[in-house]
Amino acid sequence: MAGSEPNDDTASHSGGELDDVERVLVAGASGDTGTELLSVLRPTDLTVRATTTSYANVDDLEQLGADEIVVADFFEPRDAIVAVEDCDVVFCTLGTSPSYRHTVGGKLIDRTGVVNLVTAGLGQHVSHFVHQSAIGVGSSKSGLPLPARLLIRGSLRAKRDAEAALGRSGLSYTIVRPGKLTTDPPRGDLVVGEGGDSVSGSVPRADVARLMAAAPFTPEARNRTFEVVSREGLSGAPTQLVDVDWAFDCIEADRERMRL
Repeated sequence: MAGSEPNDDTASHSGGELDDVERVLVAGASGDTGTELLSVLRPTDLTVRATTTSYANVDDLEQLGADEIVVADFFEPRDAIVAVEDCDVVFCTLGTSPSYRHTVGGKLIDRTGVVNLVTAGLGQHVSHFVHQSAIGVGSSKSGLPLPARLLIRGSLRAKRDAEAALGRSGLSYTIVRPGKLTTDPPRGDLVVGEGGDSVSGSVPRADVARLMAAAPFTPEARNRTFEVVSREGLSGAPTQLVDVDWAFDCIEADRERMRL
């Protein structure tokens, strides 16, 4: 099974280590997944800090519900420290914009920026780090067709290195590897695998954002890496599926749209 119906008993997710979460960081908030995360987090009681690389995006992020905005270049370690300061949870959606660098690699935000953010999180004693990676990275490479892997091989290597750095850091973390991301409305029919060669296909960004938002409040999701697609977007036969009781009640997610 991909997951279960959100539990009507909200107390089922209380008493955890993250009950005192007050401020969260959405790194890469002006990107597509980042804006979806802001939409999910907006109705909660959390103070949401958003980052962007351009002052031109500040007004848009405010309208999307960001309480605090930091203009940051995560290639700079000091900017990462400023962004993370006083945050309890980090949601990382950093990624390289489409370009030849996806193929040739080099100094990519997918690696350098994420590592700087992880290091800053350690220094600021962040409680949990949620990282958006991708199917095709590391042990999940078979979930992405070979032509696509070759086309974005530089980016995949960078994401692999970032995952490894997070895993070694000692931070509590959840890594989410979505399949091909779409702009479709949220379906709530997620298929979640674990172990790399588990699932492949596509998934709406909106569903990925809701899963990421629930992860810090889901004890079963700590220190695990999940591959995620939608049932409608599933390609091939899934294996190594996991059933996780995602804490959607903690983020006040729309249950009608998030029936897993």
